[in-house]
Amino acid sequence: MTVYILRRLAQTALVLAVTSLLVFGGLYLVGDPVEILVNPSADQIEKERASKALGLDKPIHQQYVSFIAGAFTGNLGNSFVYARPALEVIFERMPATLELAFLAMVIAVALGIPLGLYAGLRPHSAGAKFIMAASILGFSLPTFWVGLILIMVFAVQLGWLPSTGRGPTTDVFGLQLSIFNVEGLRYALLPAINLALFKLSLIIRLTRAQVREQSLLDYIKFARAKGLSDRRVIGVHLLKNIMIPLITVIGLELGSVIAFAVVTETIFAWPGMGKLVIDSIFQLDRPIVVAYLLVVVFMFILINLVVDLMYSTLDPRVRLTDLQH
Repeated sequence: MTVYILRRLAQTALVLAVTSLLVFGGLYLVGDPVEILVNPSADQIEKERASKALGLDKPIHQQYVSFIAGAFTGNLGNSFVYARPALEVIFERMPATLELAFLAMVIAVALGIPLGLYAGLRPHSAGAKFIMAASILGFSLPTFWVGLILIMVFAVQLGWLPSTGRGPTTDVFGLQLSIFNVEGLRYALLPAINLALFKLSLIIRLTRAQVREQSLLDYIKFARAKGLSDRRVIGVHLLKNIMIPLITVIGLELGSVIAFAVVTETIFAWPGMGKLVIDSIFQLDRPIVVAYLLVVVFMFILINLVVDLMYSTLDPRVRLTDLQH
């Protein structure tokens, strides 16, 4: 296992290096930050002075070499807008995004697996047909439109939940989280539900497909032939086997929720990393954008590694060396 983890970490370093090169080069081609950050009435001398202060007067290859040299010491550059280390600004916003992503996945998993089980075990019932039809809507409806409808219904019309912003936070192991107090949870519910709908639909359909497939296999028929109760057949035999592919999908979808919470955070004015990177793109704050993408890529790789380790634990037939190929 140690050799496998070390090999994956080496691959991580290579992926991060390629990502940084592509992102750095791409952002260099998109506008000039000085034109946005400096007063439009400033003369050319002031613009050159600002460009030199930001390190933008050097050729692109020298800027990239300086960036890589700083990255080895944990410094991904200073934000043009906030005049602070980019990683520091991102880490301040990260708890808000992480708690929203985890809450969304908890909602998706807590509802998706039972609903998928029901739809798979009773495929011809009216309830199963309604669940599958609703899951299609979850795939089809645009996230931004669903978010606006949620705000209109639950915040404006009914007044049950706040429409935007983040509620009061609680210190949990040094992290400021809002989901551990009632008022903060009320602020997090609408964006979390909006973020969870697509994942909920995916988990429902995947669970149903796995239940239908596994129910036809011999081990389920043999368990029923032994006279085991339906609760034991489903809870011990069926659920254990369908969780193997489910965990893989849930882990990868958690990474995508963290990375692509941009739309939801923008609609609900949620002060997370997604909203930060959108603002930084408009302001051409290159260090923030580069640092954000590298952090997200690293989180994707880390989650994928954890999923592989869990997969090999749940299914002893799968060895870690097999996952490498």
